[in-house]
Amino acid sequence: MTPVSYYLVLGAALFAIGVAGVVIRRNLIVIFMSIEVMLNAVNLTLVALGRALGSTDGQVMVFFVMTVGAAEAAVGLALILAAFRSRHTIKADELNLMRW
Repeated sequence: MTPVSYYLVLGAALFAIGVAGVVIRRNLIVIFMSIEVMLNAVNLTLVALGRALGSTDGQVMVFFVMTVGAAEAAVGLALILAAFRSRHTIKADELNLMRW
């Protein structure tokens, strides 16, 4: 059986990659994908800890996180599409959504 610490280290690495993608990149699609990577890192951690503790609470929490992630994907992609249609760019530095 694989130790839980391996899963926790993998989850931390995925979360760090996601944070780096949000901070460093300026493309809205890449930022959006980085947020999804961070959500998946949290899901991996919740499932690993739930299994280690012998509880299904982690899997239930993952179900809710995935539901929020699906809603976030729909709303986020709609906002990115609206921004692209109005400004013809998806670079975060060039968008100022307060002025249409």
